[in-house]
Amino acid sequence: MILHNYDLYEDCYRVRLLASCTEQELELVNVDAFPGAEEKSETYLKLNPLGRLPILEDGDVILRDLAAILIYVAEKDAKARFIPTEAKARAAMFDWLGFACGDLSVATQARAVALLDAPGDGVALRAQARALFRVLDDHLTRQALSGQGYVAGDTATLADLALFPAFALSRDFNLDHDEFPALRLWARRMRTLPGFITMPGIPDYH
Repeated sequence: MILHNYDLYEDCYRVRLLASCTEQELELVNVDAFPGAEEKSETYLKLNPLGRLPILEDGDVILRDLAAILIYVAEKDAKARFIPTEAKARAAMFDWLGFACGDLSVATQARAVALLDAPGDGVALRAQARALFRVLDDHLTRQALSGQGYVAGDTATLADLALFPAFALSRDFNLDHDEFPALRLWARRMRTLPGFITMPGIPDYH
């Protein structure tokens, strides 16, 4: 599998993290996304007309949507480590995957405004991200009370891997992690997963 990648983009990190935790090899093609905006070049617009990363190529398969890429990579794992088979857990996983790739995109935008001079209202985006992390923190608190340490059950799923980068990198736009005790404990558990890797900007502790 070939991943068109920019090391500082958290969406690219999500794919790298999943591949590492499932012991799948990725060939990284590094893209000059900042400041070069290479993903918007004529060459890259042929791969993704929306002009954004990540892009995954696997033979004649080309995927541009983050959720689709993550599901594809997770389902290629012969051990199916992060896709639950039980219906309730599987449904919860997909629900929180949608939250990670959709709702929490405001956290990605807030970080891009803070670090990469992207357009946007950083104050408003940070407030939106804080409210969403509160939803996730409350959910993880309820999970812990029922003896479950992850968003969809008692083991990590694809949703947890997709959610982790947004919180782990949120200090980049000045979000105080002390506000979210359940998320901090969960983030520590995520770090213990076999194959876990980090990226620039993720602190050594939460």
